Amino acid sequence: MKPPLKVIGIDPGLADTGFGIVEATGSRIGEYCFGTIRTSKTEVLASRLNHIFSELCSILDSEKPNLVVIEDVFSLNRYPKSGIALGKVCGVILVAAAQRGVQSIELPVREVKRVLTGNGKATKAQMERAVRHFLKKQGAISPSHASDALALALVGLFRHL
Repeated sequence: MKPPLKVIGIDPGLADTGFGIVEATGSRIGEYCFGTIRTSKTEVLASRLNHIFSELCSILDSEKPNLVVIEDVFSLNRYPKSGIALGKVCGVILVAAAQRGVQSIELPVREVKRVLTGNGKATKAQMERAVRHFLKKQGAISPSHASDALALALVGLFRHL
């Protein structure tokens, strides 16, 4: 029997970085948890990035995952500064994983949507329902950043089972 596989999915954001942790033994999904790392808009950028880095390091140290799956950076033409900030958040996430010797991969959101729902243009509500289905969870997963992070973790599991 294969040892348990633990994957952390991360939906990066400067204000809210969602994380979802899913464990599986063989093809059976077991334990999972999720949450959000929040930063204050009143803090300077370096402090916000440091907070995300520190919180994520604590999570990685306590959970000891086999894989970190990060939503790939994208930028809307109308909001280039948001894309740059998102890239900085992804950078600290990648460094945290690398420092702890955890493999990390980046996945485009459309690919995650396609794997979980069959539709690369699925809505947030459709994605959240798909995540609940795979986890056999009755109640809603909130906030959406955490649901998105669980989706990333599930796709990471599916690729490595």
